Amino acid sequence: MILRLVHPGSAPRGPLDEAARDYRRRIERALRAEEVWVKPARGDDPAQGLAQEGERIVAQVRERDRLVALDRTGDAWSSEHLAGRLAAWMQGGYGAVVFALGSAWGLDASVLARADERWSFGPPTLPHDLARVVLWEQLYRAHSILRGEPYHK
Repeated sequence: MILRLVHPGSAPRGPLDEAARDYRRRIERALRAEEVWVKPARGDDPAQGLAQEGERIVAQVRERDRLVALDRTGDAWSSEHLAGRLAAWMQGGYGAVVFALGSAWGLDASVLARADERWSFGPPTLPHDLARVVLWEQLYRAHSILRGEPYHK
């Protein structure tokens, strides 16, 4: 199974990128993990931009994949709950679990409608690069919980 983050933008640089890559590398010791950047929308029309980005994100989701929208309207998961979700995904026969992270405009309704699950990092809006770090760190933590490793304590 692959853990895949799909989001608009381009590969960032700096300390948050280094942190995100570090956690992703830790996960890759046991699971395949990857990031796909889709072309961000340009222009002043948020609705049109969201629709364009939504099409690009959904195009990255294959038939056997599970789509998890990272959205403030989703459910807040504890690390232990995420570990349970990760275990279920690993046993579910999915090609990939795809995490969709929106741009500054959020996620289009088409992505939310296609999503199998919605996960919220909480009420505050996080900068995009910080949300990447939170995602990879939480997935690493969940995997550590499943393996019985002490990281999560």
